[in-house]
Amino acid sequence: MAKLHFYYGVMSSSKSALLGINAFNFVRTDNKWEAIKPATDNRDSATDIVSRIGIRTKARAFQNLDNYKPRKGTQFILVDEVQFFSPKDIDKLVQIADSSKITIFCYGLKVDSNGNLFPTSAKLWAEADETHQLETVCEIPRCSSMASHHIRFDENGNIIRGGAQVEVGASQYKSVCRKHFHALYDNTSANLLQYLHTRRLQKVK
Repeated sequence: MAKLHFYYGVMSSSKSALLGINAFNFVRTDNKWEAIKPATDNRDSATDIVSRIGIRTKARAFQNLDNYKPRKGTQFILVDEVQFFSPKDIDKLVQIADSSKITIFCYGLKVDSNGNLFPTSAKLWAEADETHQLETVCEIPRCSSMASHHIRFDENGNIIRGGAQVEVGASQYKSVCRKHFHALYDNTSANLLQYLHTRRLQKVK
C-alpha cells in the first residue's frame, strides 16, 4: 500500500512551488510522475500548475476524478488545489493509493476565507496517511505569528463575509494569523486597507 500525503497551508505558503520542486526532482531521479488539478483552477493556465514565484508544472485538469486513471508506470501523483475537488474524489485517490504502489502528494488549503474547513480538505485530513503544514508569516505588518487563515476583501478594503468557497481570482486575499483573522472578520465595520495603513503609521513612529 502506498501513502497518501496532504500538504496544507495558507495562500503564499509555497504549496504549488513545492509541487513543482518535487516534480523537478522526480525528473532528475528518473521517477515517473504526473500532476493533476481541478479544472476550476484556471486563473493562470487551463492546464499547467503555476506557482506565484513562476514555477510551471505540466498537468492535466479534471472536473472530477470519476474516470481518472494514472498513466501506466506512474510512481507518484501530484495534486494541486485539492480543496477544489470533491470529497468523493478523495475516495478515488484513497482507492488508487490502496490498490497500487503509487504515492500521492496533495497540496491545498485547509480553511476558506470564512474560517471554515473545506469539505474536501476535511475528508483528506481524515484519510491521509501523513499531513504536513507549510508555514508562512501573517501578512499584517509587525506580526510574526504563523498565518493560519485568509481575509478576503474587495477593492475598497471591506471584508467579504460569506459567499461561495470556490472563488478563483475574483477577490483579493491576505493570509493572516488566527488573532488578526478574528480581530478583522468578527468586526462588522472593519476595513482592511484602513487597518493596514494604521499599522504602517505605527511602524514609522
